[in-house]
Amino acid sequence: MPHSFTVTFDYRCPFAYNGNAAVVRALQDGADHDVRFAVFSLDQNHVADGDTPVWERPADQRGSGVLALLFGIAVRDHFAERFLDTHLELFAARHDRNEQVRDEAVLRRAVARAGCDPDAVAEAAHLPETLATLAREHTEMVSEHQVFGVPTFVAHGHATFIRFMERGNVADLERALDLLAWSNLNEFKRTTVPF
Repeated sequence: MPHSFTVTFDYRCPFAYNGNAAVVRALQDGADHDVRFAVFSLDQNHVADGDTPVWERPADQRGSGVLALLFGIAVRDHFAERFLDTHLELFAARHDRNEQVRDEAVLRRAVARAGCDPDAVAEAAHLPETLATLAREHTEMVSEHQVFGVPTFVAHGHATFIRFMERGNVADLERALDLLAWSNLNEFKRTTVPF
């Protein structure tokens, strides 16, 4: 059954990788979902109230995940046909290859593996409007949906933080999407992790 939803991401989070990989695989397998991939900066999430937001800081003081988000936004917004593959490659750089996603050379290699021109992506990533997109989407997720982490799924006007234990498990995603459509369910949280 097709679903319409938003899923948040930050490339540094393994649970965001698990959930986003499931969404990407579902779409690549032909699922007819209407999906919006929205950035949520874990670096900004750890900024104390009243401190300068990461998007207003010099590039070398923004935190370890912001540049990767800018690369992701650049591909999503300027090279959309390559986004799904690039999205997985950016996650893989951090979690499968154990590379530092604050390093632009790492990000350039990741987008090249996904079939993108790394120079074109880097140029788009460094545009002021790309940084403005990061600020707008993160702020929207917090102010409109009280998002506090990744991955958060927003469906039917409600946001739900979900941690999938397996990477890219489409069956788990479909099960969760069906639960998100269940309007009488407010909270379902295990008190311990059964693994």
